[in-house]
Formats: sequence, structure tokens, C-alpha cells
Amino acid sequence: MPYVNIRITAGATPEQKAELIAGTTDLLVKVLNKNPASTFVVIDEIEPENWGAGGISVAERTRRAAAGS
Repeated sequence: MPYVNIRITAGATPEQKAELIAGTTDLLVKVLNKNPASTFVVIDEIEPENWGAGGISVAERTRRAAAGS
């Protein structure tokens, strides 16, 4: 019974989330021969202010990129 937790910054569409769930499930079926009925995929959306990389939040990185354009 695989459990996969995907964490992304907020903003994905319902269609994108559905594709992530289906694609992840398909990969586990293909590579590990897992039963799709007992494969669980959870998507956690994190606000950009709560996700950091390189010492700054994703929100700040986005603001800086927009200011530089």
C-alpha cells in the first residue's frame, strides 16, 4: 500500500493535481507493480510565504524576479 506525499507551492489547478495523482499512481504501477486501488497520493499545497530556498521565501523570490523584469 504505497503512500506518496507531494508538496508544492499553492496555485496548481484541479486538472494539474489530477494529472499528478494519475501520473504518480501510473509510475508506481509500472515500476513497482503496485495495485492502483491501494495506492494513495496526497498533495499538500504550501503558501509561497511558507516555502523557502536559498535563504528567502518563494514569494520573495517571485517579487524580486518581477521587479527585475
